[in-house]
This record gives sequence, structure tokens and C-alpha cells, in this order.
Amino acid sequence: MDRFVYKIGDSLYVNLTNRCSNSCDFCVRNYDVDHKHGYEGYDLWLHSEPSAAQVCEQASAELDAHPEIDEVVFCGFGEPTYRMAEICAVADFAHARGLRTRINTNGQGSEINDRDISADIVDHIDTVGVSLNATDPDKYDAICHSVYGKRGFEIMLDFARACVARGGNVVFSVVDIIGDGEIAKAKAIADSIGAKLRVRKMIDGQDR
Repeated sequence: MDRFVYKIGDSLYVNLTNRCSNSCDFCVRNYDVDHKHGYEGYDLWLHSEPSAAQVCEQASAELDAHPEIDEVVFCGFGEPTYRMAEICAVADFAHARGLRTRINTNGQGSEINDRDISADIVDHIDTVGVSLNATDPDKYDAICHSVYGKRGFEIMLDFARACVARGGNVVFSVVDIIGDGEIAKAKAIADSIGAKLRVRKMIDGQDR
């Protein structure tokens, strides 16, 4: 059976799609190409994309079994914003259960959906995690390999700006292996937009 939700710590993660507009060098998918090893012990490759009802059914079982869960995070093997209707519905379910919501996104959802999704995101998501990954279009394209090419960097920044302008809690993230100089530049980008910056650790070849 496909796994639409998975628990790490006190958070319940929602896995909506395999699709992604990026092919990042450091993505966990590069270390699970045969879909046999999984992530944190979970096999996350989907054979079909779930409906919101299917996600909520699996989520309900996990929440009943683990009352310590206090957050629902949209983060799986693909880019969650391919499934905006499902994000909104599952976020409503989470809030009705008294849980916080968070999304980990590459920030290209408005381009993916051919419309500005920032209002839907800010209305439904408490913390918007955006993978900054690099500090200029060339560096971004060199490691993220977006279907939008170098334009993917500005698409991501525009999305973050739109969410901040709507009052969203936006947190950029970078991986610590980029070095102190790039981290300082990333902090300057975040400050200029009004976002926070999180520096993630690279562990065992995987970004977590």
C-alpha cells in the first residue's frame, strides 16, 4: 500500500506526489533510485497520487496512535504544490484537529499551477519552508536543475516575496555544505525579503 503519511519525531509528514520541477543534486531521491531503501525507514515512492480523503484516512490512524503529534508537514518525495487542492483540504483537516501546518517547497508552485498560489498557501499553512539552496541563478541551476532553468531561482524568490507580503511566516533553507560565505549571502537575501533563514545539516549524504 502506498504511504501517504509518515511520522518523524512529533510531526506527521504528508506525501502527495512523486513529481518535482527540480532535480537537485542533494535530493534523497538520488540515494533511493530503485525505491527499495526508502527514507527514514519509509518507502515513499507512490504508485498513484492520493486524494485528500485518502490522506486524511491514513493521517487519522496515525494521529489516534500517536497523540504527541503536533504538526502536519507537506513534504514527500515530490514537490507538494503540484497538489494544491489536496494541500488546502488536508490543512483544513489538520487545523480542525488543533495541529500546526508547515510546507517544504521549492517555491515554484505558482509557475507549476499557472497562477499565484501565495494566498492559498498563507491561508492554509502556518510555516512556509522554501528551499533557497543557492544565492544566484547560475548556482541555483547548477545544483537544482529546474525545468525552468535559471529562471527557477527568480520564480522561487517571487513566491517567497508574495507569501511575506500576505503576512506568511516564510523560512528559507540552505544546506550547510555550501560554506560560510554562501550562507552569509543567503541570510542577506532572506533579510531583504523579510524571511527567516534555516541552515540544514547534511547527514550521510542526505539533506534532512
